[in-house]
Amino acid sequence: MKVVLNGVMMSLASILLMTMLTLGITKIHAREPAQVTQQQAINSQQELITLFFAAAKTGNQDVINEFLKHGFPVDVRNGACYTPLMMAAYYGHQDTVTTLLKYGADHCARDSKGNTAMMGAMFKLEWAIVKQLRQIDCDVNAKQSGQKTAAEFAKVIGQEKQLQKMVQGQKK
Repeated sequence: MKVVLNGVMMSLASILLMTMLTLGITKIHAREPAQVTQQQAINSQQELITLFFAAAKTGNQDVINEFLKHGFPVDVRNGACYTPLMMAAYYGHQDTVTTLLKYGADHCARDSKGNTAMMGAMFKLEWAIVKQLRQIDCDVNAKQSGQKTAAEFAKVIGQEKQLQKMVQGQKK
């Protein structure tokens, strides 16, 4: 069942992505060439974003790779102001996190509440992903902008000792 679902999702994503990229997301060639209304273009873009986020949330590498190899923006935001990296980290999909980082995903991007992908992974106790994302220090920017650091976030969620233990292990 999962194979069939992946195949269907991959087919839909490929069709939508290629159609939107080929037609510039602003024109659709039907029986008569016509200018697409702004709302139709927004709806089409939203469908692509929704598919991309579903793939990040479920760890569907085939769909993620298909989108990214065709130039889909790696740091696109959804309606909740999350990035695909935040979703993949939160849901524990390390392979997807690796792929998104390879394509230049911003480690330090923050959602509307000031949380990073690493904080999402920390909240879900995904320590391998936390370690992977910690390779870039986002705390300097946090201090400058008055947002929580990783250590402050860990303290809030009761994971301060685990974070310290991980940091100490990285220093060795």
